Amino acid sequence: MKGSFEYAFPKVVSAEGGLSLDPNDSGNWTGGRQGVGELRGTKYGISAKAYPDEDIKNLTLDKARILYKDYWNAIHGDELPDPLSHLVFDAAVNQGVSAAVHMLQTALKVDVDGKIGKNTIAAAVASDNHACARFMTLRAMRYMSTINFERYGTGWFNRLFLMAMGGR
Repeated sequence: MKGSFEYAFPKVVSAEGGLSLDPNDSGNWTGGRQGVGELRGTKYGISAKAYPDEDIKNLTLDKARILYKDYWNAIHGDELPDPLSHLVFDAAVNQGVSAAVHMLQTALKVDVDGKIGKNTIAAAVASDNHACARFMTLRAMRYMSTINFERYGTGWFNRLFLMAMGGR
């Protein structure tokens, strides 16, 4: 069964919170690094780092849904099977599209070129739960090497395991 944005969006957005203006979170800064640019925050998973021109404080859930489509389209969510589609989608929103694609290709054991093309799609369609487990393991390992893991790691792992169980 192929992925569906209508299925994946509520799962991913439910892992996100309301407005966060935590100055220690680099995603909350328009410059993408702590103390660089303007502290505009993150809301519904839409960060000032990814959308520096967006009015994060006044972001509506409807607008967030539109912006989430950027992530869904970037990972070719309509072509990936479930549960990979929503797992990769969540990774794209939370860890970045590039990281999500690299982890997916590594998990599928295809050439890691950072672009989802016909070979990646074919491998995903032919994959089993072992590919999902490899993908989630790669996410955990990437979290552990991320700056501020000590501060946010428990929350990131909670998100990871919640997504592994189907979200929400």
